[in-house]
Amino acid sequence: MKNLKIAIGSDHAGFELKEEIKQKLQELYLEYYDFGTYDKTRVDYPVIAKDIAARVADGKFDRGIIVCGTGIGVAIAANKVRGIRAANCNDIFCAKMSRLHNNANILTLGGRVVGPGLALEIVKTWLETEFEGERHQKRVDMLE
Repeated sequence: MKNLKIAIGSDHAGFELKEEIKQKLQELYLEYYDFGTYDKTRVDYPVIAKDIAARVADGKFDRGIIVCGTGIGVAIAANKVRGIRAANCNDIFCAKMSRLHNNANILTLGGRVVGPGLALEIVKTWLETEFEGERHQKRVDMLE
């Protein structure tokens, strides 16, 4: 997990949770860049999600974390970008499986769905879990 570069962002509904996650990334000594939003002013989540997804897809960042009200909208937007496997995870098991079996490269969360304590555990699990590869690689390749 050490040398991961993380792209992070949110819309206005996910702003507060994004700020909590940034603190966790600092505690884990992970490099990250915040692509906004930078306050609670209303913004369009597809713009932020697609920006982060493009940067992960082109290899400038290893993984991305995007937060909106539910995590659903940003997952849909990010998954429009070729090479992205965004997983909306509301629990630790799904976070782990999204990495183990699906090699998810973007985690999406709902700031109105998941409390900060659980969200931070989801993020930590998602960052620490490596892709199993092998039999799962064929299926991940089929997603492209």
